[in-house]
Amino acid sequence: MSESSRIPPFSNSPVQLDDMSWMRITADEVAPTPWRNGGGRTRELLAWPHVADWKVRISVADIDRDGPFSAYPGVDRWFGVLSGEGVIMRGRALKPNEGMVRFPGEDAPDCTLIDGPTQDFNVMHRRDAGVFRLQPADRPLIPHGARWLGLFTQEGGLLIHGHRSVPLAPHTLAWCESPAAHSCVFDDGDQHGPAWWLVWSDT
Repeated sequence: MSESSRIPPFSNSPVQLDDMSWMRITADEVAPTPWRNGGGRTRELLAWPHVADWKVRISVADIDRDGPFSAYPGVDRWFGVLSGEGVIMRGRALKPNEGMVRFPGEDAPDCTLIDGPTQDFNVMHRRDAGVFRLQPADRPLIPHGARWLGLFTQEGGLLIHGHRSVPLAPHTLAWCESPAAHSCVFDDGDQHGPAWWLVWSDT
């Protein structure tokens, strides 16, 4: 019996796994919070290390109508379209499978829907709190010096860290604090949906 065969396949709430203390949460099973302006809803996956004093904040949002992003001074943001026809932001059309766009939270750019609602992936990082990087999960990663490591996948797949494997449902964020410096590989089979490594370190 492999280690992964003892892990429940999916979860509807944050679950700590035996495999190197990985946690996971699925966006589809997080209650959405409506925006005050009525333009959409957010499913917050994680505010780390604390909700009240976060360094990294990760969410999935449903955008229903045009409007500006909220301003977040001192915060760097990453935004990518998961589904729908896409949006126009900062003069550029952004569509699914076209990666993530980074911009300063102070800018609060306008966001215009191209043709109907979209679902989108959002990441925020406080600029004065350590170093954060985001990169596609199409290549292995070794988390040297990382204090926190995350993976978000749209289509689901298998996260392999060292000799351990963690199955992930679609729209899942998995994360690990103080990860061992072993090779991390994400295998999504034939899905080929977007997936990203998220890495935070002190310096």
